Amino acid sequence: MRQLTLSEANVERLFGIKDENLRYLEERLGVTVSARGTSVSVSGDERGEQIAARLLSSFDQLLSSGGLVGKDEYRTGVRVLEEDLDIDLVEFFLDAGIPETLKRLVVPRNLNQRLFIQAVCKHDYVFAVGPAGTGKTYLAVAMAAAELLDKRVRRIVLARPAVEAGERLGFLPGDMIEKVNPYLRPVYDALYDILGYEKVTKLIERQAIEIAPLAFMRGRTLNDAFIILDEAQNTTHEQMKMFLTRMGFHSKTVITGDITQIDLPAGQVSGLVEAVEILQGTPDLSFISFTHRDVVRHRLVQEVVDRYERWEARKGRNGRRS
Repeated sequence: MRQLTLSEANVERLFGIKDENLRYLEERLGVTVSARGTSVSVSGDERGEQIAARLLSSFDQLLSSGGLVGKDEYRTGVRVLEEDLDIDLVEFFLDAGIPETLKRLVVPRNLNQRLFIQAVCKHDYVFAVGPAGTGKTYLAVAMAAAELLDKRVRRIVLARPAVEAGERLGFLPGDMIEKVNPYLRPVYDALYDILGYEKVTKLIERQAIEIAPLAFMRGRTLNDAFIILDEAQNTTHEQMKMFLTRMGFHSKTVITGDITQIDLPAGQVSGLVEAVEILQGTPDLSFISFTHRDVVRHRLVQEVVDRYERWEARKGRNGRRS
């Protein structure tokens, strides 16, 4: 059993309405949490006790430091401590290395998300590779929005290979943006969620947010831009090499993809898979690898991804959609 004493001023916010936060810890960690005034005891298996006690103590400090603590922070805190029990949760939630503008837009939900944000702050090229639901695209868009709002870049450039249409968009109805919109929908959804529909619409009209189908980026040099290539696993060798050489001065490039979801024709190697192999060890270029443990959608999504990965490993699947 572990016992701790919390600050009287923070107890109500720490416990939540009708002690809902304590009940969450009990259910999530398989422990029993008993509270009397500011005194709390935690009993259960050793690991569960450690995590619950460390989280409550850290969140007590976080509240005293002006931070916020709610349901989302409890869920994130448990995930982070399960990955690394020695992490400083107060620093994690108040990390000065994350731009203030970004903090108002999004908060990292696990260690790899935090590493990704820090990598984008420090490096001009960042590769984020991992399964769906890990926040790769969402965080990339949030970083781009923060850079634009802080006027560190003049525009956001969004690219995504329209492989389902064979990159032959001419036969589709509408202008260029209307043709490629269906393939950029996840990026739009993230933009609308982060900045709001009206602001995104105005930024697109001003061309501060540019829709750039990957096939139409040849020959361009992108200065003062935050460039995102989403679904990069569906690029060819030539497309990836072309994209990586588009960046000009005062720009950042983020490449996201899931190498277990490749839609290229059979026998064609993914440009993302090749790029990771070719560019590993390159100075000032960062690679962040997400796993099913980093999935931040509904809890069942993580379970679904985990089970698919295990099934595909048994069947010897090569990561190509059937």
